[in-house]
This record gives sequence, C-alpha cells and structure tokens, in this order.
Amino acid sequence: MIDIAQLKSSQSDFWQQLDKTLAWESVSDEQVFNTVNGILNDVKKRGDTAVVEYTNKFDRMTVGGMSELEIPKSRLDESLKKIPSAQREALEKAAARVRAYAEHQKIESWDYTEDDGTFLGQQVTPMDRAGLYVPGGKAAYPSSVLMNAIPAKVAGVPELIMVVPTPDGEVNDLVFAAAAIAGVDRVFAIGGAQAVAALAYGTETIPQVDKIVGPGNIYVATAKRMVFGAAGIDMIAGPSEICVVCDGKTDADWIAMDLFSQAEHDEDAQSILVCPDADYIEQVKTSIEKLIKEMPRAEIIKKSLIERGVIIEVQDIDEAIKVANYIAPEHLELSIDNARERAKEIRHAGAIFIGRYTAEALGDYCAGPNHVLPTSRTARFSSPLGVYDFQKRSSLIDCSAEGASELAKVASVLAHGEGLTAHARSAEYRIKD
Repeated sequence: MIDIAQLKSSQSDFWQQLDKTLAWESVSDEQVFNTVNGILNDVKKRGDTAVVEYTNKFDRMTVGGMSELEIPKSRLDESLKKIPSAQREALEKAAARVRAYAEHQKIESWDYTEDDGTFLGQQVTPMDRAGLYVPGGKAAYPSSVLMNAIPAKVAGVPELIMVVPTPDGEVNDLVFAAAAIAGVDRVFAIGGAQAVAALAYGTETIPQVDKIVGPGNIYVATAKRMVFGAAGIDMIAGPSEICVVCDGKTDADWIAMDLFSQAEHDEDAQSILVCPDADYIEQVKTSIEKLIKEMPRAEIIKKSLIERGVIIEVQDIDEAIKVANYIAPEHLELSIDNARERAKEIRHAGAIFIGRYTAEALGDYCAGPNHVLPTSRTARFSSPLGVYDFQKRSSLIDCSAEGASELAKVASVLAHGEGLTAHARSAEYRIKD
C-alpha cells in the first residue's frame, strides 16, 4: 500500500500543512561545503594538475594529463554513427524542435533618437564562452545536452565547452551523439566540483567560461553556488516536481503515470495532485496501486510518493488554480476543461502543460520548450533556461551637444544633492554657455 499524504483545502491549518509539504532543504552540509571548497581552491592554484589528480581519484581513472581527457570531435561523430538509427532520428527531431522554439526567444537590439539628437538604445550580444555540465557514467541524459547547448548556440555563443565524467572510463554514446548534434565545440571527460572549478576559473587547457549550466549532484550544485561571481550559473536546482490539476474527467491511469514520471527521478522528487473530486482521487489511488507493479523503478517511485507526494482535495477548479499558483511548481499539468483559457490565470510555474493530452514527459524530451526549469517554488521569481540566459544587454547612450547640456542640468542638481561634487562638475562641463 502506497500511503500518500492527503490534504483538504477546508482544513483550518491547510496552508501551514502545505508549506510543510513543500519545504525542501538542500542536503548540502558542512562536510560537502568543506570538500568542495578545498577542490575549488586547489584547481584555482594548480590548474590542470589538480583536475587530473581529482579525476583519477574520484572517477577511478589512470590518465597522465589533460590531453587524454579531451574528447576529439571525431569521437563525437563516431558515437553519432554508432547509436541505433531510431535513437539518432529521435535526437535529431528533438533538437530541431528545441532549436525552432529557441529561435523565437532571441532578444534583438533596439534604439531610438530623441528630438534633440540624443541617441538611446540597447545592444544585445552573446556571451563569449559557456560551459555545460553533463552527468556521466551509467546516467544518460542526452536530452539535457540538447536543452542546455542549443539555446547557447542559437544565442550566438561562439564556444561551448562540455564536461562529462567517465567513471571507470565508461563512455555514454548517446550523450556524445547529442553533443555532436547540438554543436558542442569542446568536450572534456571530467566531472564533479573539479570540472566546475576548471570552467569557472580556467586552467592551462580549459579556458574560463562566462556561464555554467547543467545539472549535477550535490557536490556539483554546491560548487556552482560557490563559483558564482567568477562565472554566471543557470540555477541551483532542487528535486524534480510535478503538480497536476485535474477536474476528474481524465483517465485515472494517465494521471497516476504522470505522477510516476517525476517520482521515478529520485526519492526526493515531488508529485502533487490537486483535484476537487473526492471519488476521482480514490480512482487515481487505485491506479497507482495497480500500475506501480509494472514500474522498473517501483521502489524509487514508492519512496518518493510516500515521503514527498501529496494529494490535495480542493472545493473547485478556481481554488485548484489558487493552490497551484502558491505551489509555483516546476511542471504544472492542467488536465481540465478549457485548459488553454485557464492557463492565463497561472502566474507561477516553470512550464504549463495544457490539456489532457499534454503529458509532462513530452516537455522533457521533444516538445520544444526547455526542460531546465525553476524548482522549489523559485518559479515565483525565475524562468526556464532559454536563449536570453546566454545573451547580455548593454545600454547605449549617445548625447548630442544640446541633449548633454539639458541632461547635465538635471544631473548636476541630483549629484550635488548626493554630495558627489565630481559627478556634478563632470556633467556641468557639458552645459552650454
């Protein structure tokens, strides 16, 4: 029996109980922090030598230098030819859809000229270099390669460097094939905090990048947090999560499997069902008990549902949407009537899957929008990874003599008011006699 927590919005302490259910604390502790801090400082000081030593130690390798850890492009192309044709076709179709969607996200430069000839605008430029972290070994996440690399390339980033650990020398051809399709420029067989350090600070072989993106374990996440400033990062992601709002009219098996689709990630993933129909909730619970027997990752799913899953009974769909906005989930399914119209009421969600046919899993792989999404309620103030994450905006100001004179009068008053005399004098020099 899978005993999933249940809440009712009619409970007097409902919102407090919901907060407890949603609470997630990173498992990073002092030991992790100290370990990562030591690795970062060591790589910063000793560069390639430290990276090689940590790679040999943690990934059980016996390489003599960085030249053995760089994967030539020919090896990526070899993987692309080696994988089954069905997998290659799927990767190429997914990549095309991700690229087409990303093209719509590009921010363009703009400008305008005022009556006195003053020119103002915004210049948009790509970053020079980005770093992509990819988990390695038995874990195969070619979809993450596509989702992280393609927006960078669409943004116009000239050089994209991928790091992927190969513990015991185990290479994942799907990941390499995805890198070839996505246009990754350089690949290094390194991982962990040492790979993040190499990207953030640069070594003799690996150039410093402007931004580091991609998922990783707690050591990688902690390293990304600690190097922020030396390089930008995409986000510090928590466990995967899904919130399904259903009116009780969708096949209960579908909803149960949608909940499983996040729970199977790991034991800390969170699956939430919000529904106004008590009888339907029981149907979904019955489907869960039935379908769990078919799941290869049944034990992970069970633990996730028992420890972090929750079923919320609300009074109606209006209240369901209120609850969903409060949760601000990474993935939100609206399995309800008139879903596209109701989606306009959603203010906080990483991605919104509209209608009964739109399984969240489609977004993970091939729908087109990015699957790198804000977790742990951070959708209240952040957005999915996109082309805009690899573009920078510079303000443009070109004052005419007349415009400078008028603006200087305003600036002078404000600068004197702040006690910044040099600011005022600098502006006043431009005032016409």
